[in-house]
Amino acid sequence: MRAGPTRTRRGSGVAGPFARHDVGLYVAAAGTSLVGALLVWSATVSTAGNAYLVRHLLTAAVGLVGAVLVSRAGRERLRVAAPWLWAGSVLLLLLVPTPLGTTVNGARSWIPLLAGFTLQPAELAKAGIVVALAATLAGRLDRGQVPGVRTLGAAALLVGVPTALVVLQPDLGTALVLLAAGFAVVTVGGAPARWVLATVLAAVVLAVLAWTAPLLSAYQRARITGFLDPAGDPQGAGYQVRQVRLAVGGGGAFGQGFMEGPRTQGGFVPFQLNDFVFSVAAEELGFVGAAGLVLLLGVLVVRVLVVAARSEDTFGRLVGVGVAVWLAVQVVQNVGMNLALLPVTGIPLPFVSYGGSSMLASWLAVGLVDAAWVGTHRR
Repeated sequence: MRAGPTRTRRGSGVAGPFARHDVGLYVAAAGTSLVGALLVWSATVSTAGNAYLVRHLLTAAVGLVGAVLVSRAGRERLRVAAPWLWAGSVLLLLLVPTPLGTTVNGARSWIPLLAGFTLQPAELAKAGIVVALAATLAGRLDRGQVPGVRTLGAAALLVGVPTALVVLQPDLGTALVLLAAGFAVVTVGGAPARWVLATVLAAVVLAVLAWTAPLLSAYQRARITGFLDPAGDPQGAGYQVRQVRLAVGGGGAFGQGFMEGPRTQGGFVPFQLNDFVFSVAAEELGFVGAAGLVLLLGVLVVRVLVVAARSEDTFGRLVGVGVAVWLAVQVVQNVGMNLALLPVTGIPLPFVSYGGSSMLASWLAVGLVDAAWVGTHRR
């Protein structure tokens, strides 16, 4: 008796062990990671050879494996593990201000590990908030109920506790990502319009207080004033902004050529391998290359939304919305500060910037979204 044709998932075009995964999501993330590896290599080859390239690729490979493992765990296991993921990220955030933590570039945000590696718990908090909120809200939505006061109060705590700990580091860039992702999940999760409006008004008030009251550190204020007036501190905060502007502006339409950017290869831009890796693309690949990178990141975010929309489970859809906003806000913040449209916040470009915690968290986001897809199409 002749065997029938191999069953594949509709629209995937893939058979075998990967048939239940959204391969397009992984291809977009892997492609972005490879582009990031090349940009990091260009920014560091003159001073460190291939060291950063190898570490970037190694971290991406570990992240890819981790994403597949998370997705294979499936939707239900992820939903059960949501409280533990949130609690674990909060516990790590609580360890940051202790002697176990360390301060880098004005923020106490890291925990040193072995062999020179460090962990940034705030990156894990993004996943913790998204998954915990989705698990909290999905149950009521599945029953056709609007979130009540107790549910919304619990959601506020799930977002507020880790965000407050991140603000205290201080890391306002990551705090904005946490708030945006949490706000998106709660809004899509059925929060009443009056609660949404109240949250927006509260955010505006907090932003005004942060600037007018002594809530920002001197380092953060210097970054904002350097953005508003680079000439005011030409050797300090303004130097970084000015060098990035020169690198981006010097790329023109088609760039100076890969590994040929004078400011990139001369090491004029501080933190170019992480915070300002986009300026490498702008200077060496020009407007066309930089726009292509933004387009690739946009495709990734859209793919996350597509996978979320196709999920047959409310939990999966909410996770997808949270991850999409998480990645999109980071892209806007990072590209905006590279183009001198937003103040410098030190936020990495997902999958592109050098940094183990950021890379692993970005791939974790892919695994979380794919877990809903795997759960929907598991046979």
